[in-house]
Amino acid sequence: MASPLVEKLQVAAVTATLVSAGWIVAGAFVLDRAETAEIEREIAAKQVPTPQPSAADENDESVPREDRNEISKPPEEETATLMIPVINVSATDLVDTFTDERSGGTRLHEALDIPAPAGTSVRASAPGTIERLFRSDAGGNTIYVRSEDRETIYYYAHLAEYAPGLNEGQQVRRGQRLGTVGSTGNAEPDAPHLHFEVMRTTPNAEWWEPATSVNPYPLLVRQQR
Repeated sequence: MASPLVEKLQVAAVTATLVSAGWIVAGAFVLDRAETAEIEREIAAKQVPTPQPSAADENDESVPREDRNEISKPPEEETATLMIPVINVSATDLVDTFTDERSGGTRLHEALDIPAPAGTSVRASAPGTIERLFRSDAGGNTIYVRSEDRETIYYYAHLAEYAPGLNEGQQVRRGQRLGTVGSTGNAEPDAPHLHFEVMRTTPNAEWWEPATSVNPYPLLVRQQR
């Protein structure tokens, strides 16, 4: 039979072990909460707050609802030199297709279709950096060019082919050849055209993240008058 002293030592050892385990679990819980909080702070820091209309605007029926939150446009110094992205196409040849319906009326086109013979050269409407060369079911051969201030993406779709030597990360100048007009993706084979879209984004957003489309028609027509 163990002596009273031995029993006390055994009880003390068990108690110490339980206390240590408790501190380990508590410490892990605190660290986990700290890491979770840090992640949440990083996510919150990257979120762009949605502008809220003022109460006056909300109650003023004389202001069209679609105009209450003005869509951001590329800076004037950028749009002042935009080029029509298909050669041998003039401003009078352009037709505004921005608000045309697609998918049976479930969405708007939000881009400019520029018809041209297959193989016609497509050029950069504005300078920037090629962020992505991408093949999609809808757009076919596409190019995403991000502006120098990183807040605008110029999107070129349905290309028949890319210009030789074109690479992601490459800087392109205004007017540089990017590829040729085609019918890749969901474009009609007998109606080759360039799908040209101007999208406003944020400098840290990825090329595939949601962006706000801006009608390129008035920007191109204005500069060609």
